[in-house]
Amino acid sequence: MKAIVQDVYGSAGVLELRNIDQPPIREEEVLVRVHAAGVDPGVWHLMAGEPYLIRAMGFGLRAPKVKVRGRDVAGVVAAVGARVTRFRAGDEVYGTCESGSFAEYAAAREKRLAAKPADLSFEQAAVVPISGVTGLQAVRGSGRVRPGQQVMVIGAAGGVGSFAVQIAKASGARVTGVCSTAKAGLVRSLGADDVIDYTRDEIDCHGARYDVVIDTAGNRPLSLLRRAITPRGTLVLVGGEHGGGRALGGFDRQLLRAPLVSMLGGQRLRGLTAKEGAGDLEVLTGLIESGAVTPVIDRTYALADAPDAIRYLAEGHAAGKVVVTV
Repeated sequence: MKAIVQDVYGSAGVLELRNIDQPPIREEEVLVRVHAAGVDPGVWHLMAGEPYLIRAMGFGLRAPKVKVRGRDVAGVVAAVGARVTRFRAGDEVYGTCESGSFAEYAAAREKRLAAKPADLSFEQAAVVPISGVTGLQAVRGSGRVRPGQQVMVIGAAGGVGSFAVQIAKASGARVTGVCSTAKAGLVRSLGADDVIDYTRDEIDCHGARYDVVIDTAGNRPLSLLRRAITPRGTLVLVGGEHGGGRALGGFDRQLLRAPLVSMLGGQRLRGLTAKEGAGDLEVLTGLIESGAVTPVIDRTYALADAPDAIRYLAEGHAAGKVVVTV
């Protein structure tokens, strides 16, 4: 099969389109004929091997253990392992995989797949699993958003942010999205009641009025974020793209600073590392099929152009998600 492969950590230049063997599947796994794969910041981190925390977490100290990039996947079941009961050949599925989804075939655990929403294209479905699940867990898990609350989503036009806005709105909250001037229309179309244009105003311009702030951008100090939250409010930190150096990257906010600050005050500061599974995918399927959530796609790239897709995402200007089609 054809796949996007890397032998060493580095920039997008280390990625190559090659012919390799199809991944074998275990008893509890499914072989998926890939139609589309989402591109998320985790793809860049695993490609570059930065921050170094990624390597220490078991992804390979000197070189990537999994050489094929991509984890979001949408496609058709080609074969199933002996212990798989929920799927059979020909089923349309979406979810995450460990073998790499920038390829013609991917091996995925049954428990990390769900039936693809019927009304979504493979391209739309492929961008849901990582960013959609993260948005869901940020809003309903860490954020505990309730009807009537004031919720701010920073990075509202991005991959996770675009889902978080829609999910918070579907949860009955009044939502304020933070984005650039050019993306304000998109954020309003997602259901945001208000928009703060960060090129003109800072997030605390309305004072400490928000019950929940979900920060997907990762480039503001905790002190500023806390000024926008009520005294008993909640801050959810999603990802970590800035600061912390090459060792921890922006994850030092989640792992070190946020827990310490949270212990010293009345505000809840929570770092989120999403946990993937079929249960949350099925919740998202319900939201999608009800019309409450619609995936937003910025650009689509062919498999051979996957390095360009990663470069574009890394620039930080994507509105919604980036997709690789196979």
